[in-house]
Amino acid sequence: MNIKEIKEMINLMNENGLTELEVEKDDMRIRLKKTANGVEGFESSVGYPAGGVAAVGAKAQSVQQPEEKIVIKTVEIKSPMVGTFYRAPNPEAPSYVEVGQTIEPGQVICIIEAMKLMNEIKSEIRGKILEILVDNAEPVEFGQSLFLIDPL
Repeated sequence: MNIKEIKEMINLMNENGLTELEVEKDDMRIRLKKTANGVEGFESSVGYPAGGVAAVGAKAQSVQQPEEKIVIKTVEIKSPMVGTFYRAPNPEAPSYVEVGQTIEPGQVICIIEAMKLMNEIKSEIRGKILEILVDNAEPVEFGQSLFLIDPL
């Protein structure tokens, strides 16, 4: 599974009011869970399911097969208001942040224009930007995910 498929699963959860979703595909299992504070994370397991039975002589013993786990925690930065999303302070200026960049708490990461007022949106966490989920100059809703962050 790739980040786009995971993003689609997160959107499915948000649209349907789900707090937990688990999907198994081939040898990969992904479990998404939304916590009370709105931060979403997911856990991915690759490998064989735990548990199995093997016969040894006339006795059957329970055998634990190894399970390789890949755990990736992500945080979504969401829009605090309805408005228009801007990645830079003006059309000629460079973007506040780019994918792969490390951000710090208090750092301006975008602007949301609401009723002709430019509202700077600042990061509340330290992390690396995995994905920017909204295009520049696009309208955003309250609570809409703007950035996918790998917290550091």
